[in-house]
Amino acid sequence: MLHESRVTNHESPFASAQGKPITHVRTALGDAIAQLERGHVPSAALAAELLLMHALGRDRAWLYAHPEEALDAATGEQYFSWIARRASGVPTQHLTGHQEFWALDFEVTPDVLIPRPETEHVIEVALKRLGIGSDAGSSRRKEAFRIADVGTGSGCIAIALAHELPAAQIVATDISAAALEVARRNAARHGLTSRIDFVECDLLDFLSHGSRIAAHESRSLDLIASNPPYVGLREADTLQREVREHEPAPALFGGETGAEIYAPLIAQARMLLKPGGILVLELGHSSEEHVSRLLAAPEWTSIAIANDLAGIPRIASAQRNSN
Repeated sequence: MLHESRVTNHESPFASAQGKPITHVRTALGDAIAQLERGHVPSAALAAELLLMHALGRDRAWLYAHPEEALDAATGEQYFSWIARRASGVPTQHLTGHQEFWALDFEVTPDVLIPRPETEHVIEVALKRLGIGSDAGSSRRKEAFRIADVGTGSGCIAIALAHELPAAQIVATDISAAALEVARRNAARHGLTSRIDFVECDLLDFLSHGSRIAAHESRSLDLIASNPPYVGLREADTLQREVREHEPAPALFGGETGAEIYAPLIAQARMLLKPGGILVLELGHSSEEHVSRLLAAPEWTSIAIANDLAGIPRIASAQRNSN
Protein backbone atom coordinates (compact mmCIF):
# COMPACT_ATOMS: atom_id res chain seq x y z
CA MET A 1 0.00 0.00 0.00
CA LEU A 2 1.07 3.61 -0.52
CA HIS A 3 -0.17 4.97 2.76
CA GLU A 4 1.94 5.33 5.88
CA SER A 5 0.73 8.20 8.03
CA ARG A 6 -2.88 8.94 8.96
CA VAL A 7 -4.58 12.13 10.17
CA THR A 8 -6.77 11.93 13.22
CA ASN A 9 -9.44 14.43 12.18
CA HIS A 10 -11.42 15.38 9.09
CA GLU A 11 -9.35 18.45 8.24
CA SER A 12 -7.26 18.70 5.11
CA PRO A 13 -3.49 18.70 5.69
CA PHE A 14 -3.27 21.54 3.11
CA ALA A 15 -3.82 24.50 5.41
CA SER A 16 -0.76 26.66 4.90
CA ALA A 17 2.50 27.20 3.02
CA GLN A 18 1.23 29.84 0.58
CA GLY A 19 0.47 27.23 -2.10
CA LYS A 20 3.82 25.44 -1.76
CA PRO A 21 3.89 21.62 -1.75
CA ILE A 22 3.54 20.39 1.83
CA THR A 23 2.62 16.71 1.48
CA HIS A 24 3.16 13.73 -0.81
CA VAL A 25 1.12 11.17 -2.70
CA ARG A 26 1.74 8.49 -0.06
CA THR A 27 0.65 10.70 2.83
CA ALA A 28 -2.37 12.18 1.05
CA LEU A 29 -3.65 8.77 0.05
CA GLY A 30 -3.18 7.34 3.54
CA ASP A 31 -4.95 10.28 5.17
CA ALA A 32 -7.82 10.03 2.68
CA ILE A 33 -8.29 6.31 3.24
CA ALA A 34 -8.43 6.88 6.99
CA GLN A 35 -11.07 9.59 6.59
CA LEU A 36 -13.21 7.41 4.31
CA GLU A 37 -12.92 4.45 6.66
CA ARG A 38 -14.13 6.63 9.54
CA GLY A 39 -17.08 7.53 7.35
CA HIS A 40 -17.81 3.81 6.76
CA VAL A 41 -17.35 4.21 3.02
CA PRO A 42 -17.22 0.83 1.25
CA SER A 43 -14.02 0.13 -0.72
CA ALA A 44 -12.39 3.15 0.91
CA ALA A 45 -8.95 2.53 -0.59
CA LEU A 46 -10.35 2.27 -4.11
CA ALA A 47 -12.37 5.47 -3.72
CA ALA A 48 -9.33 7.33 -2.35
CA GLU A 49 -7.20 6.13 -5.26
CA LEU A 50 -9.76 7.04 -7.91
CA LEU A 51 -10.25 10.52 -6.53
CA LEU A 52 -6.51 11.14 -6.26
CA MET A 53 -6.04 9.91 -9.82
CA HIS A 54 -8.76 12.32 -10.90
CA ALA A 55 -7.26 15.23 -8.96
CA LEU A 56 -3.82 14.64 -10.44
CA GLY A 57 -4.87 13.54 -13.92
CA ARG A 58 -2.76 10.41 -13.46
CA ASP A 59 -3.39 6.66 -13.57
CA ARG A 60 -2.97 4.14 -10.76
CA ALA A 61 0.41 2.96 -12.02
CA TRP A 62 1.74 6.51 -11.72
CA LEU A 63 0.49 6.81 -8.12
CA TYR A 64 2.35 3.68 -7.05
CA ALA A 65 5.47 4.60 -9.00
CA HIS A 66 5.65 8.10 -7.45
CA PRO A 67 4.68 7.77 -3.75
CA GLU A 68 7.02 10.63 -2.77
CA GLU A 69 5.75 13.04 -5.40
CA ALA A 70 4.75 16.32 -3.76
CA LEU A 71 1.21 17.69 -4.10
CA ASP A 72 0.67 21.42 -4.30
CA ALA A 73 -1.78 23.02 -1.91
CA ALA A 74 -4.48 23.72 -4.52
CA THR A 75 -4.56 20.09 -5.68
CA GLY A 76 -4.59 18.87 -2.11
CA GLU A 77 -7.44 21.15 -1.10
CA GLN A 78 -9.49 19.97 -4.08
CA TYR A 79 -8.70 16.34 -3.32
CA PHE A 80 -9.72 16.53 0.32
CA SER A 81 -12.90 18.44 -0.52
CA TRP A 82 -13.86 15.45 -2.69
CA ILE A 83 -12.87 13.05 0.07
CA ALA A 84 -15.14 14.91 2.51
CA ARG A 85 -18.04 14.72 0.06
CA ARG A 86 -17.39 11.01 -0.55
CA ALA A 87 -17.35 10.43 3.21
CA SER A 88 -20.76 12.12 3.38
CA GLY A 89 -22.19 9.61 0.89
CA VAL A 90 -21.73 11.24 -2.53
CA PRO A 91 -20.78 8.47 -5.02
CA THR A 92 -17.25 8.54 -6.38
CA GLN A 93 -18.64 8.61 -9.94
CA HIS A 94 -20.55 11.82 -9.21
CA LEU A 95 -17.29 13.44 -8.11
CA THR A 96 -15.21 12.27 -11.06
CA GLY A 97 -18.09 12.42 -13.56
CA HIS A 98 -17.07 9.11 -15.12
CA GLN A 99 -17.69 5.37 -15.01
CA GLU A 100 -16.30 2.62 -17.20
CA PHE A 101 -18.72 0.14 -18.76
CA TRP A 102 -17.88 -2.50 -21.36
CA ALA A 103 -14.35 -1.00 -21.52
CA LEU A 104 -15.88 2.32 -22.64
CA ASP A 105 -15.82 5.58 -20.69
CA PHE A 106 -19.20 7.11 -19.80
CA GLU A 107 -20.14 10.47 -18.42
CA VAL A 108 -22.16 10.06 -15.24
CA THR A 109 -24.28 12.66 -13.45
CA PRO A 110 -26.93 12.49 -10.69
CA ASP A 111 -29.53 12.36 -13.51
CA VAL A 112 -28.60 8.78 -14.47
CA LEU A 113 -28.11 5.45 -12.79
CA ILE A 114 -24.41 4.69 -12.39
CA PRO A 115 -23.61 1.77 -14.76
CA ARG A 116 -22.86 -1.42 -12.80
CA PRO A 117 -20.55 -4.26 -13.82
CA GLU A 118 -23.49 -6.66 -13.45
CA THR A 119 -25.29 -4.93 -16.31
CA GLU A 120 -22.50 -5.98 -18.68
CA HIS A 121 -24.18 -9.40 -18.56
CA VAL A 122 -27.04 -7.83 -20.59
CA ILE A 123 -24.56 -7.19 -23.40
CA GLU A 124 -23.01 -10.66 -23.11
CA VAL A 125 -26.38 -12.43 -23.24
CA ALA A 126 -27.70 -10.22 -26.05
CA LEU A 127 -24.69 -10.91 -28.27
CA LYS A 128 -24.83 -14.62 -27.52
CA ARG A 129 -28.55 -14.83 -28.27
CA LEU A 130 -27.96 -13.00 -31.56
CA GLY A 131 -25.50 -15.74 -32.47
CA ILE A 132 -22.37 -13.68 -31.93
CA GLY A 133 -21.04 -14.45 -28.48
CA SER A 134 -17.31 -13.84 -28.06
CA ASP A 135 -16.50 -14.40 -31.74
CA ALA A 136 -15.01 -11.07 -32.81
CA GLY A 137 -14.87 -12.22 -36.42
CA SER A 138 -18.50 -13.33 -36.67
CA SER A 139 -20.14 -12.11 -39.86
CA ARG A 140 -23.34 -11.54 -37.89
CA ARG A 141 -21.72 -8.54 -36.22
CA LYS A 142 -22.19 -6.67 -39.49
CA GLU A 143 -25.90 -7.41 -39.83
CA ALA A 144 -28.28 -4.44 -39.78
CA PHE A 145 -30.00 -5.36 -36.53
CA ARG A 146 -32.87 -3.25 -35.25
CA ILE A 147 -32.57 -2.86 -31.51
CA ALA A 148 -34.36 -1.08 -28.66
CA ASP A 149 -32.82 -0.24 -25.29
CA VAL A 150 -35.53 0.51 -22.74
CA GLY A 151 -34.69 2.86 -19.87
CA THR A 152 -31.35 3.82 -21.33
CA GLY A 153 -30.15 6.19 -18.59
CA SER A 154 -26.52 6.99 -19.40
CA GLY A 155 -26.93 5.12 -22.69
CA CYS A 156 -24.50 2.41 -21.65
CA ILE A 157 -26.42 -0.57 -23.07
CA ALA A 158 -27.32 1.12 -26.36
CA ILE A 159 -23.80 2.45 -26.85
CA ALA A 160 -22.10 -0.83 -25.96
CA LEU A 161 -24.34 -2.70 -28.42
CA ALA A 162 -23.74 -0.09 -31.13
CA HIS A 163 -20.00 -0.42 -30.50
CA GLU A 164 -20.18 -4.20 -30.93
CA LEU A 165 -22.63 -4.17 -33.87
CA PRO A 166 -21.41 -1.60 -36.42
CA ALA A 167 -24.44 -1.88 -38.73
CA ALA A 168 -27.13 -1.90 -36.02
CA GLN A 169 -29.73 0.86 -35.73
CA ILE A 170 -30.86 1.47 -32.16
CA VAL A 171 -33.62 3.39 -30.43
CA ALA A 172 -32.97 4.16 -26.76
CA THR A 173 -35.85 5.31 -24.59
CA ASP A 174 -36.15 6.96 -21.20
CA ILE A 175 -38.80 8.93 -19.36
CA SER A 176 -36.17 11.41 -18.17
CA ALA A 177 -35.21 14.24 -20.53
CA ALA A 178 -32.18 14.99 -18.35
CA ALA A 179 -30.96 11.39 -18.59
CA LEU A 180 -31.36 11.45 -22.36
CA GLU A 181 -29.15 14.53 -22.58
CA VAL A 182 -26.40 12.62 -20.77
CA ALA A 183 -26.93 9.63 -23.06
CA ARG A 184 -26.70 11.82 -26.17
CA ARG A 185 -23.41 13.26 -24.96
CA ASN A 186 -22.08 9.76 -24.34
CA ALA A 187 -23.13 8.64 -27.82
CA ALA A 188 -21.41 11.68 -29.31
CA ARG A 189 -18.15 11.06 -27.48
CA HIS A 190 -18.08 7.54 -28.93
CA GLY A 191 -19.05 8.66 -32.45
CA LEU A 192 -22.38 6.81 -32.45
CA THR A 193 -24.94 9.61 -32.73
CA SER A 194 -25.95 8.66 -36.27
CA ARG A 195 -26.98 5.14 -35.25
CA ILE A 196 -28.85 5.75 -32.00
CA ASP A 197 -32.18 7.56 -31.68
CA PHE A 198 -32.84 8.82 -28.15
CA VAL A 199 -36.57 9.13 -27.47
CA GLU A 200 -38.30 10.50 -24.38
CA CYS A 201 -41.16 8.11 -23.66
CA ASP A 202 -42.39 5.44 -21.28
CA LEU A 203 -41.02 1.95 -21.95
CA LEU A 204 -41.54 1.14 -25.66
CA ASP A 205 -44.02 3.87 -26.56
CA PHE A 206 -41.51 5.16 -29.14
CA LEU A 207 -43.77 3.92 -31.97
CA SER A 208 -45.73 7.14 -31.70
CA HIS A 209 -42.65 9.36 -31.41
CA GLY A 210 -41.26 9.13 -34.94
CA SER A 211 -38.02 7.25 -34.32
CA ARG A 212 -36.11 5.94 -37.32
CA ILE A 213 -36.80 2.40 -36.17
CA ALA A 214 -40.26 0.91 -36.46
CA ALA A 215 -41.86 4.33 -36.65
CA HIS A 216 -45.20 2.85 -37.67
CA GLU A 217 -44.46 -0.83 -37.85
CA SER A 218 -45.02 -3.62 -35.34
CA ARG A 219 -42.98 -6.79 -35.02
CA SER A 220 -39.91 -5.18 -36.58
CA LEU A 221 -37.22 -5.43 -33.88
CA ASP A 222 -34.48 -8.03 -33.69
CA LEU A 223 -33.57 -7.32 -30.06
CA ILE A 224 -35.05 -5.54 -27.08
CA ALA A 225 -32.70 -5.09 -24.11
CA SER A 226 -33.39 -3.41 -20.80
CA ASN A 227 -32.09 -2.79 -17.34
CA PRO A 228 -35.43 -1.55 -15.99
CA PRO A 229 -36.14 -0.06 -12.57
CA TYR A 230 -36.54 -3.14 -10.37
CA VAL A 231 -36.02 -2.08 -6.75
CA GLY A 232 -39.15 -2.18 -4.60
CA LEU A 233 -40.24 0.98 -2.80
CA ARG A 234 -40.55 -1.11 0.33
CA GLU A 235 -36.83 -1.89 0.01
CA ALA A 236 -35.71 1.74 -0.10
CA ASP A 237 -34.44 1.78 3.47
CA THR A 238 -32.18 -1.21 2.78
CA LEU A 239 -30.26 0.54 0.01
CA GLN A 240 -26.83 2.02 0.57
CA ARG A 241 -27.00 5.75 1.25
CA GLU A 242 -25.00 6.38 -1.93
CA VAL A 243 -27.83 4.80 -3.93
CA ARG A 244 -30.84 5.90 -1.88
CA GLU A 245 -29.81 9.56 -1.54
CA HIS A 246 -27.93 10.26 -4.76
CA GLU A 247 -29.22 8.15 -7.67
CA PRO A 248 -32.46 9.01 -9.52
CA ALA A 249 -35.51 7.34 -7.99
CA PRO A 250 -37.28 6.76 -11.35
CA ALA A 251 -34.31 4.68 -12.49
CA LEU A 252 -34.30 2.63 -9.29
CA PHE A 253 -37.85 1.90 -8.21
CA GLY A 254 -40.15 -0.33 -10.24
CA GLY A 255 -43.17 -0.17 -7.95
CA GLU A 256 -43.97 -1.36 -4.45
CA THR A 257 -42.35 -4.76 -4.98
CA GLY A 258 -39.99 -3.76 -7.79
CA ALA A 259 -41.43 -6.32 -10.22
CA GLU A 260 -44.37 -4.28 -11.50
CA ILE A 261 -42.58 -2.94 -14.56
CA TYR A 262 -41.89 -6.32 -16.15
CA ALA A 263 -45.46 -7.17 -17.21
CA PRO A 264 -46.08 -4.08 -19.39
CA LEU A 265 -42.54 -4.23 -20.76
CA ILE A 266 -42.88 -7.88 -21.79
CA ALA A 267 -46.33 -7.21 -23.27
CA GLN A 268 -44.95 -4.42 -25.44
CA ALA A 269 -41.94 -6.51 -26.44
CA ARG A 270 -44.31 -9.25 -27.61
CA MET A 271 -45.88 -6.78 -30.03
CA LEU A 272 -42.66 -5.25 -31.34
CA LEU A 273 -40.23 -8.14 -31.74
CA LYS A 274 -40.17 -9.92 -35.08
CA PRO A 275 -40.55 -13.72 -35.09
CA GLY A 276 -37.28 -15.05 -33.71
CA GLY A 277 -36.50 -11.68 -32.07
CA ILE A 278 -34.77 -11.68 -28.69
CA LEU A 279 -35.76 -10.11 -25.38
CA VAL A 280 -33.04 -9.59 -22.73
CA LEU A 281 -33.93 -8.23 -19.28
CA GLU A 282 -31.86 -7.55 -16.19
CA LEU A 283 -33.52 -8.99 -13.10
CA GLY A 284 -34.01 -7.66 -9.61
CA HIS A 285 -32.86 -9.87 -6.77
CA SER A 286 -36.33 -11.38 -6.24
CA SER A 287 -37.92 -11.10 -9.67
CA GLU A 288 -36.75 -14.30 -11.38
CA GLU A 289 -39.89 -16.32 -10.59
CA HIS A 290 -42.23 -13.49 -11.57
CA VAL A 291 -40.49 -12.85 -14.90
CA SER A 292 -40.29 -16.56 -15.66
CA ARG A 293 -44.06 -16.84 -15.21
CA LEU A 294 -44.64 -13.90 -17.55
CA LEU A 295 -42.47 -15.52 -20.21
CA ALA A 296 -44.17 -18.91 -19.83
CA ALA A 297 -46.65 -18.01 -22.58
CA PRO A 298 -47.13 -19.36 -26.12
CA GLU A 299 -45.55 -16.23 -27.60
CA TRP A 300 -42.18 -17.00 -26.03
CA THR A 301 -39.69 -19.82 -26.45
CA SER A 302 -36.08 -20.62 -25.54
CA ILE A 303 -36.43 -18.97 -22.14
CA ALA A 304 -33.17 -18.81 -20.18
CA ILE A 305 -31.91 -17.37 -16.90
CA ALA A 306 -28.23 -16.42 -16.60
CA ASN A 307 -26.47 -15.94 -13.27
CA ASP A 308 -23.95 -13.22 -12.54
CA LEU A 309 -20.47 -13.93 -11.16
CA ALA A 310 -21.90 -14.14 -7.64
CA GLY A 311 -24.31 -16.89 -8.74
CA ILE A 312 -27.35 -14.60 -8.51
CA PRO A 313 -30.00 -14.87 -11.26
CA ARG A 314 -29.27 -11.69 -13.19
CA ILE A 315 -30.53 -11.90 -16.80
CA ALA A 316 -33.71 -13.33 -18.31
CA SER A 317 -33.82 -13.86 -22.04
CA ALA A 318 -36.37 -15.33 -24.45
CA GLN A 319 -37.13 -15.61 -28.14
CA ARG A 320 -40.32 -14.36 -29.77
CA ASN A 321 -42.25 -17.29 -31.18
CA SER A 322 -43.42 -17.24 -34.76
CA ASN A 323 -47.11 -17.27 -33.87
